[in-house]
Amino acid sequence: MRVWSTLIALLAVFALVATACGNDDDDESAPAPSTPAPTEAPTPEPTEEPAPAEPIKVMTVTTLNAAGPTYQNIANTAEAYAAYINARGGIAGRPLEVTVCDEMFDPSVASGCAREAVAEDMVSIVGSFTFFAESIVPEASQSDITWFGPCCPITPSELTSPHSFPIGNQPMYAVGAVKKAIEDGCQAISAVIIDGAQIFIPPMENAITALGQEFVDTIILPPTAQDYSSEVAQATSGGVDCVIGIISETPYITWNTAWSQSGTDARQYGPQGNLNEVSAAGAEEATDGDIIAGMYPDISTPPWEEYRVALEEGGYDLTAHDYNSLGGMGTWAAFVAFTQIAETIDGEITASSFFEAASATDNLDLGGMVPVLDFTQEWTDGLEGYQRLFNRSVVFSTLENGKVVPLTTDFEDVGDLATGNAG
Repeated sequence: MRVWSTLIALLAVFALVATACGNDDDDESAPAPSTPAPTEAPTPEPTEEPAPAEPIKVMTVTTLNAAGPTYQNIANTAEAYAAYINARGGIAGRPLEVTVCDEMFDPSVASGCAREAVAEDMVSIVGSFTFFAESIVPEASQSDITWFGPCCPITPSELTSPHSFPIGNQPMYAVGAVKKAIEDGCQAISAVIIDGAQIFIPPMENAITALGQEFVDTIILPPTAQDYSSEVAQATSGGVDCVIGIISETPYITWNTAWSQSGTDARQYGPQGNLNEVSAAGAEEATDGDIIAGMYPDISTPPWEEYRVALEEGGYDLTAHDYNSLGGMGTWAAFVAFTQIAETIDGEITASSFFEAASATDNLDLGGMVPVLDFTQEWTDGLEGYQRLFNRSVVFSTLENGKVVPLTTDFEDVGDLATGNAG
């Protein structure tokens, strides 16, 4: 809506002309001069304030309402970033408008998110996570809409499409977990993979084989079970001393309950943001000393200072959801990267111009959130079908009495190990 500022000024100018009096021998008086009619100053035209800049419209896709895993932290982070950046002038002088599309753990709904992004002329789909990216990326990319900055690519198009720009390293943190477990002295390791994340298995098997071991068992975990007691028993049987879990946060809560009840003394290795304070609550003793493999340094470290400020300014309850997570920090990193690239564009910021700018970015420096990334160099000599995996480095944390404590902050590249090369 345009705001009009109206100045109303009515100025009346009255000229008062005095009658001259003089001695005159004539009896008739001189006629008095006529008084001019009042005149009005012209009313100024209404002053139009500059129209507000058109917003840069983007979308974030995730699961918010479903029986399985949900990711409110992703939605909250996207909205927190928009509020934070808009309060500081927006992106290239334009406000950022974020639409969060809940795909409800349904591929047909995910397709609807893609259609909405196209219909609304979104510049990009930023910082998202879904198991159904195959329902989104191919359709959105036809309009040059990028799948930008996902933390956790798990589908073929996310890892191969030129319109996909992952910032996270999935599945490399799983490779890092294998390496860390063997370095820690684990002799018998099982793997537990949430159904839908089977792409983790080949690089994990490559890594453990290169390091001279084999998995005792590999278990595919249903994402919505109410009790995982039988799966915990299977994972810890046969003398297993360590279990690497690739499990989402919500099922990890159920898993850790069964883990605690089992009485096992095996150590767990799990993903950042999933094996965490939320999923360890109530099982603090059983999870004490467990190792967390991640993509991002802990949220308490300097790279995330603005993220912490944005969450505080937004009034988010940091105990309700885990922001020290792949979803939370991954979404923040994606929006920071989006802003950096968008502000390099000379001219209109559109889906096509952003795609071109992102494709030409060879030195994306997010100040330590992730390693410096080069989007111009695909991983063509790495895992087949993973060429868009630009970040292949890991960091580690641990659980101490239910709290996440950083172990490392330096990034360790495990790309070669994922291909079966122990280095």
